[in-house]
Amino acid sequence: MHAIGLMSGTSLDGVDAAVIETDGERVFGTGRSATLFYEDGLRARLRALLDAAPGLAPDDPELRSLDWLLADRHAEAVAMVASRADVVGFHGQTILHDPDRRRTWQIGDAAHLAHKTRLPVVHDFRSADVAAGGQGAPLAPLFHAALAEALEKPLLVVNIGGVANITWLGPTGEVLACDTGPGNGPLDDWVRLHTGAAFDADGALAAAGRVDQARLTRLMDDPWFARPAPKSLDRLQFSARVAAATEGMSAADGAALLVAFTATAIAAAPLPAPPRRVLVAGGGRHNAAIMDALRRHFAAPVEPVEAVGWDGDALEAQCFGFLAVRALRGLPLSLPETTGVPAPLAGGRIVRPGPAAE
Repeated sequence: MHAIGLMSGTSLDGVDAAVIETDGERVFGTGRSATLFYEDGLRARLRALLDAAPGLAPDDPELRSLDWLLADRHAEAVAMVASRADVVGFHGQTILHDPDRRRTWQIGDAAHLAHKTRLPVVHDFRSADVAAGGQGAPLAPLFHAALAEALEKPLLVVNIGGVANITWLGPTGEVLACDTGPGNGPLDDWVRLHTGAAFDADGALAAAGRVDQARLTRLMDDPWFARPAPKSLDRLQFSARVAAATEGMSAADGAALLVAFTATAIAAAPLPAPPRRVLVAGGGRHNAAIMDALRRHFAAPVEPVEAVGWDGDALEAQCFGFLAVRALRGLPLSLPETTGVPAPLAGGRIVRPGPAAE
């Protein structure tokens, strides 16, 4: 099948769209990809929604407005790749992820998106896993395993978005995955607060700073890091701890500390065996300071996923196209080794195009 996958991550920068040809088990090819960047006003509204989400009512007027607007933006992203397709995989925008309370919340009106694109839309990929006691994340490992079928193992795939997560692939088909800690989220917030920029371009600000090891130790003392994998977290999980640890720091030193926090947490993830190669996806691979920090932690080569021919900017969107086809076929989206769900579990809900109120 030809699927268009859509991913709008916790970095809140926009929506990625990508075409993939797959049967949900193998990847036969990939097609066009595109990124639609959110306008500043939408990004600010979504960021405010993250703070409000724990107490938000489902019929909140701002929530409903953003549900509709996000579907429109995702429909625009589908149009940008201008490809024939059998299905759309629509992740939606995460505003809350609290699997310990069996809650995960991705917004975006899937029925409106199906109406706008005239295609079946698979959405709500995480809820079934969380309801069954899983972490609901990460969901990319089965896609990583399909892509990496011919690559040398053990292999570690690191994705650095707003949150960072890993997929460890063993030589005899083993898969282990978990969130590792912060990705670009705290760094983006810090840079926006102190410089007005949306992110630390090329890691230049962090590279000009110095890491305070005592403050880094305090950040890594969070009890979440002692929990065994699989585990996942919310983008704002460490907000209070980060605010305390960075108090009084210069913009550069704070950025350096947050880069070190991201890399140290990734390196601290419990792995069955050291990887022979580390491949990095997500926006974090563009940050030279993060990549340099990872190389100091790993003995194996640390490279962007482009080193093996993958498209790191499209990878997560391709993943949700892949998972949409799996959902249509009733195949599992998550495993005990990837999310902690008790047994391999299918998921996702399907909305087919029909008349919708304009």
